[in-house]
Order: sequence, then structure tokens, then C-alpha cells
Amino acid sequence: MPLIYWILFNAFVLVMLLLDLFVFNRKKKEVKVKDALLWSGFWIALALAFNALIYFWKGQTMALEFLTGYLIEKSLSVDNLFVFLVIFSYFNIPGKYQHKVLFWGVLGALISRAVFIFAGVKLIEQFHFTLYLLGGFLVFAGLKLMFQKEKEFEPEKSIAIKLIRMVFPITNELHEDKFFVRLNNVLHATPLFVVVFLIETTDVIFAMDSIPAILAVSKDPFIVFTSNIFAILGLRSLYFALSGIMNLFHYLKYGLATILAFIGTKILIADYYHMPVLVALGVVGGILILSVLVSVLFPQKAEQIEIDLNDGNSTLPDDENKAA
Repeated sequence: MPLIYWILFNAFVLVMLLLDLFVFNRKKKEVKVKDALLWSGFWIALALAFNALIYFWKGQTMALEFLTGYLIEKSLSVDNLFVFLVIFSYFNIPGKYQHKVLFWGVLGALISRAVFIFAGVKLIEQFHFTLYLLGGFLVFAGLKLMFQKEKEFEPEKSIAIKLIRMVFPITNELHEDKFFVRLNNVLHATPLFVVVFLIETTDVIFAMDSIPAILAVSKDPFIVFTSNIFAILGLRSLYFALSGIMNLFHYLKYGLATILAFIGTKILIADYYHMPVLVALGVVGGILILSVLVSVLFPQKAEQIEIDLNDGNSTLPDDENKAA
């Protein structure tokens, strides 16, 4: 793909992000569910419009690859939303600051995803056997997600926080929406910066699953990157739209695990059977719909829900205030 298309696409994304932060959401306020749903619809419509452009520009096959990659990344990103919720609650981040945090999270994801994608494509081009490694890794990741017990995410024990403390002292409270403040002539990181850093590091971890999965659908870096980024762009509004009802999708975990295992298997058998992209799209979409339907038909018992997702923020216990 010519360099000019990469420049235009990234410039477009950057302009949209800046408009989102400094024009449409310049006032620091909590994002309402209605507004979040409208923004989610906007980002989805924008992705589908770009998908249509790909169809008329590059043909049906690449358009299907984009749509499949977008759907895979969108579904796997739901796991990120649960982690975001835990992090925001743990550090008691007010809703009016969460949008800014997720903005910088998306901006960082643009860079990290680009590195992952180009590295992955180059490895596959130079060393064919890496496809089998990717396939095996995805099958393993799917089985691990399927059968592992739920572990409570504990930000205080994160290596990311330990790394920050090696460089900056961390304040015990927020200083409005600032990431750094100078106290007693010493530069301190605020809890808001800690949250951004945590979100960035968790995104890198999630990318280790999602990028190989999309590379199984398309080897075109532009298709992989654009489908990935469009899914991430809508992640912030999706978080605010679903933050109160995410506990309803408790069976989605098994759907995501099945998708990872399916995509891994698709890679492993690629030399013997080329699965049409339309079939892969149908399977991924079918698994997602089924997992959501089962979640709705068989709701989780109230006593099994450890986090009240209707409560946007939680208060830290006194002995954990030091975490901030």
C-alpha cells in the first residue's frame, strides 16, 4: 500500500480524536449512556463506511477481510472493558476524567498496534513456520481463557506501577485532570497518569491475542491496521454505553475463547484447507451472537457478581489509599 494512504488514514484518525477531545467533549463531564450509544453508533457507521470504500476500491475479498478483522478485534476488546472498569473503580477515577484517560489510551494503542502488526507481517513473510507458532498460540490462549479460573485484577501488584514508582513518586490524590504535579519542588505522578499507564500496558497484553487473530484473516498490513484501529476508536464510547450492563455478558468469555481457538485452528490447517473469508466471518459472528443470547437467556445470579457494575466508581479501603 502506498505511503500516502497510511499518512492520510492516520491523519484522519488523529483529527477525529482531537475533535472528539477538544471540540465535542471539551467540557469535563461524565459521559451519559445516551451520548455513549450515539457515539458508538457513529464509530460503527464510520467503520462500515470505510468497509464500503474498501469494497469499491479493493474488491470483495479485502472488504470481507476488513469486516472479519474488525469484528474479531471488537469482540476481543470487550475484555478490555472489564479491566478498564476495575482500574477506574480501584483508583476512584471520576467519570468526568475517564474520557480523557481513554483518549490517551487509544492514542498509545495506535503506536503499539502498528508495531505489533508490522512485526507480525514481516515475521510471516520471512519465516513461514511462524504461522504455526501463531496458530498454536491462539489455540492455547483460547483453551486457557476457556478453562482458567477468574482472577481478580489487582492494580497495586502490577509491574507497571512498580516501574512508575522507580521513576516518580505517586500522589495520594487526584489533582483535577493533571497527569503530573510538582510538590515541594519534586515532580510527582498523579493517579490519573498511573491509570493511563496501566491501560496502555494492559492493551499491549490484549494485543498479543488480537493481532495474531487478525493476521490469520488477512496478511495485508493496511487491512489489519485499519480494522484494528476502527475497532479501538469505538472502544471508549462502548465502555460508557455498556459499563452498567457488562455483567450481563458473562458467557461472552467462552465465546471469545472459542473464537481464538477457531482462528488458531484456521491457521494450523491453512496449508491443507483454505477457509473462505466469508465462512470465517460467519463463524465468528455466529459465536458472538450465540454467546450473547446464552448470557441473556441464562442470567448470572446476583450473588455471583463480585463488582456492582452500576456503580461507576468505588471507594478504596483506607489501607489501600497508598495505591494511588
